[in-house]
Amino acid sequence: MTAAVEPKPSPWRLLWTPVGLMLFGLVAMWAIEIIDTVVLDSELQTNGLQPRRRAGLDGIVWAPFLHADYGHIASNSIPLLALGGLVAARGMRYWAWITIAAIVLGGGCTWVLGGSGNHIGASGVVFGYFGAILGAAVFERRLRALGAALIALGFYSSLIAGLVPQDSVSWEGHLFGLVGGVLAAKALAGPRVIAEERPDNPEPWELDEPWLA
Repeated sequence: MTAAVEPKPSPWRLLWTPVGLMLFGLVAMWAIEIIDTVVLDSELQTNGLQPRRRAGLDGIVWAPFLHADYGHIASNSIPLLALGGLVAARGMRYWAWITIAAIVLGGGCTWVLGGSGNHIGASGVVFGYFGAILGAAVFERRLRALGAALIALGFYSSLIAGLVPQDSVSWEGHLFGLVGGVLAAKALAGPRVIAEERPDNPEPWELDEPWLA
């Protein structure tokens, strides 16, 4: 009698996870920056978000993938994975909505209200994750949400300085990305479960956060 051999997970299945998609996006960002710098003489950077200009409207989508230089993209890479990882711990659907809100809502508000210029960089998404983590702690008041917020504040409280108006920095993108994350966290916050109403031995799908059980 031979034991059944479990099939190995498909690489595509591993990619279709929040962390897998973030790593893929980060690789794409670096590839774009290298090609733009080495081959295209930074021409792609001009396709960023340009407030109130029709030609810059599609920059809402492209801006997170474009960076000014290697230092710019390097400064965004680690926070993107770290804060995005804390959001990703809540599950694929939660991470996807937070990411969409940071890009679409944050970028849309920047296009309408931001200062003139060419806004580029993934920092708006980073601030969206930061806002979602802090927002979840405020709106849900669960131990795990509070723990994630303390971790985020402990390592990345310096991000708050990025909300201060300053030259050559898209502080509007930071601010509206943060707002997008907070609003998404508010919309996704479920009702608090009263301890007396929780089953003694709940099934995974009966928990508020089965991926953290």
